[in-house]
Amino acid sequence: MASIFSRRVVSYVLDFIVVSAIMWILSYLFFLVMGSSNVYIVYQYLPYIVPFLIWIYFILTEKFKGASVGKAIMNLEVRSNNGAKISWPQAIVRNITKIYWIPIIFDWLVGKLLKTDRILNNITRTVVINAR
Repeated sequence: MASIFSRRVVSYVLDFIVVSAIMWILSYLFFLVMGSSNVYIVYQYLPYIVPFLIWIYFILTEKFKGASVGKAIMNLEVRSNNGAKISWPQAIVRNITKIYWIPIIFDWLVGKLLKTDRILNNITRTVVINAR
C-alpha cells in the first residue's frame, strides 16, 4: 500500500483536476454572461477569483465531508488531533497555502525540515488519516 504522503500527493493532483474543471465551467459561464466583446475583462479578474475559489473549495469539502474529492478517492480524511471533525477556523487556516503551488511546497518543506507534517497542520492541530 502506498504511503499517506504519496496518496496525499495524488489526491492534490486529483483535486487540481476537479478545480480546473470547475474553473473551466465558471469561466465559460462568465464569457456567456459578459459577451465576446468583454473577454479581456474576464481575463483581468480570473487571477483574483481563481485562488479564492480554490481556497473555498478546500475549506468547504474538508469542513463538511472531512475530505476533498481527491482525498476521498484516495481514502484519506482530515481530522483534528483529538479525532473530531475539523472546525471552521481549522479548515480556513490549514488550506491557506493551497491556493498556489509555491506556498504548499514551502509549507511541506519547512515541515520536513522541522521533522513534522505540514506547518499549517501543526498550527491547526489537524492530521490526515486513512478514512477506513
